[in-house]
Amino acid sequence: MNLAQYIDHTNLKADASEKDICRLCVEAAKHGFASVCVNSSRTEIAATCLEYTDVAVCTVVGFPLGAASTAAKCAEAQKAAEDGANEIDMVMNIGLLKDGAYKAVADDIRAVVRSVPQCTVKVIIETCMLTTEEKICACQLAEAAGAHFIKTSTGFAASGASEEDIRLIRSTVGNRMKIKAAGGIHDARTALAMIEAGADRIGASRSIEICRG
Repeated sequence: MNLAQYIDHTNLKADASEKDICRLCVEAAKHGFASVCVNSSRTEIAATCLEYTDVAVCTVVGFPLGAASTAAKCAEAQKAAEDGANEIDMVMNIGLLKDGAYKAVADDIRAVVRSVPQCTVKVIIETCMLTTEEKICACQLAEAAGAHFIKTSTGFAASGASEEDIRLIRSTVGNRMKIKAAGGIHDARTALAMIEAGADRIGASRSIEICRG
């Protein structure tokens, strides 16, 4: 198995410099990763670095809390797309889900999806903050809103992806959506376990170490 093709090579650190992002892109092109995943202010740099490669540019939106207004998320997503993003990883409004404001959650996701029709949209549901029932509900709302992926985690919360959550998400969305496992994936064994459980993509900052096994 070519693990590299599953990986979104990620640097979402607050102190990531332009040099760090350029290095990320060079590594992604060299190893054949699926994408680089960056903060929105770094989208244009990544797109320029990767212009003549097959590596996609993935930008996070409403990151890492998901509590920004829908208008702010849409504006951030649109600017990222203009700057060269192919994929958008948006954080679901977790507080609204906890409130039981399900229509508002779906409307928030749908608005972002519609604002960037040219992009693949992944919805980060932050599984460690949700009950089993809430995880299922979040997946159903994201699917109804037209998103393409469910992503487990931001990597900034208490814990990240688990095989159990990947299996739960897969049983909920079937083959109608894809799954990105992210957060705490630091080695090949864990990455392979996530893929075996049903993940289509892996978000990781230690991507090279993962591929080296």
